[in-house]
Amino acid sequence: MMIQHEGEPLKLKSYTELNGKRGFVMAPFAVSPTQPILLIEADEVRSVDISRSVERGMDSWSEECGVRSENGTEIQDSYTKSLIPEIISHSTLHTPHSTNPFHAPHSSNLSSRQRYHIDFSNFHSNLLNGEFQKIVLSRCVQEPRREEQLPMTLFQTACELYPRMFISLVYTPQSGMWLMATPEILLEGGGNDWHTIALAGTMKLEGESLSFDSPPVKGEARLSDIAWTTKNIQEQRYVATYLMECLEHFSSQITEEGPYTARAANLVHLRSDFNFVLEDTRRIGELIRALHPTPAVCGLPKQQTFDFIRRNESQSRRYYSGFSGPFNPEVDTHLFVSLRCMQILDDCYCLYAGGGLLRDSEEDQEWEETEAKLETMRSLLETK
Repeated sequence: MMIQHEGEPLKLKSYTELNGKRGFVMAPFAVSPTQPILLIEADEVRSVDISRSVERGMDSWSEECGVRSENGTEIQDSYTKSLIPEIISHSTLHTPHSTNPFHAPHSSNLSSRQRYHIDFSNFHSNLLNGEFQKIVLSRCVQEPRREEQLPMTLFQTACELYPRMFISLVYTPQSGMWLMATPEILLEGGGNDWHTIALAGTMKLEGESLSFDSPPVKGEARLSDIAWTTKNIQEQRYVATYLMECLEHFSSQITEEGPYTARAANLVHLRSDFNFVLEDTRRIGELIRALHPTPAVCGLPKQQTFDFIRRNESQSRRYYSGFSGPFNPEVDTHLFVSLRCMQILDDCYCLYAGGGLLRDSEEDQEWEETEAKLETMRSLLETK
């Protein structure tokens, strides 16, 4: 648990401003004045035994975190007060954005499926005409918020259900509150030794395949254990090739392993691992700028697809498909791509999911893939 008691998180305009800094980073898909890179400079870091709190219930969780209800121990600092009452007492959460993530041209009477059809046709046409090799199309679904669903309870449930993923519940006055359960590493390491992954391609586990890598075993299953389509293999190879080309500008010592099949909830993905030596951590911001957004959440060519997504996607991605995590390049860093996430608003949850489109993508299949990814967060909301 990381808390910044004094002041507010730093608002950064570029990834290079991360050079020489440390804290907890929350970055959007596209940096803007309303959605800056946020750096929480925590002055309190606390370890919490989640498994024990799950067994003992919500009161135990509050005690473990040093948090009390309104009738308990007084919390002195104003920043923590802005967060804790929402988590414990259901009071209004300060959310700086409109509760409607959709852009004005899209009528509210369109169904989610109709909106996706319009976007898919628009995005896919640029693959058919050769403008893009790959582009990622995302969607947002709003689910009503039930009064009894506390954010910290949802966080606990996610930790219990998704042991393979990075689970985080983050609140800042600038971003609002976000919960994520993501399987994708953007960058991790410390000192000279670093690691990233190429994660792409998606299949849903059903029937007998649900036993795949359950319980988790040391050493991931190989590619041959799941029958992958040519489209999924090609999509993952685009990401792996891009990462290697980026890393070669920062390191002369790079090893690649994979691809292999990796499980995340009831989905599997193709994954390749890259380990590399970074001689100068003072350039970490430049490395992050080169990596993000990867083709796993954006497309190829990078800049053209990035601009197209910002202009044409039905909704603003906000902090979805950005990245977040503890950041201390000299010691230990764990940055994850913000996937399988939702923004927690006053009256609803905004759930986000996306999928990579290639020239031979079929709309119904891509829609079903996003539905399967949304299930990661929907399962939390359905838990009693």
